[in-house]
Amino acid sequence: MNFPADLLYTSDHEWIRVEGDVGTIGVTDHAQGELGDVVYVDIPDASATVAKGGTFGSIEAVKTVADLYAPVSGQLVEVNNVNAAPDSVNKDPYGDGWLVKIKISDPSELEGLLKVDAYKALIGA
Repeated sequence: MNFPADLLYTSDHEWIRVEGDVGTIGVTDHAQGELGDVVYVDIPDASATVAKGGTFGSIEAVKTVADLYAPVSGQLVEVNNVNAAPDSVNKDPYGDGWLVKIKISDPSELEGLLKVDAYKALIGA
């Protein structure tokens, strides 16, 4: 499993890469492995405002459907069209398989997220 050290993680298995006031969000390598083959991602409103811990969509895999939770509060500014190639979430969850970009409204919320070692400990890796 892959755990990039430059990302922050949630206990719900999302990651965020922060660049300025924008965060790119996706699901972790661990999460995609647990989900199985991803077949569809539903993000209903590409310009929605979301609260930290609130859902911004769902991800459908062969095994299950799971909600996607925002690691921080903000407004969605971009949605990746992963449905054109949903297997990108499985093959490259930290690259081509990213899901959304969010304009972060409260940068202090980043302090509550997990660094790589804490996330690895959470999942027993």
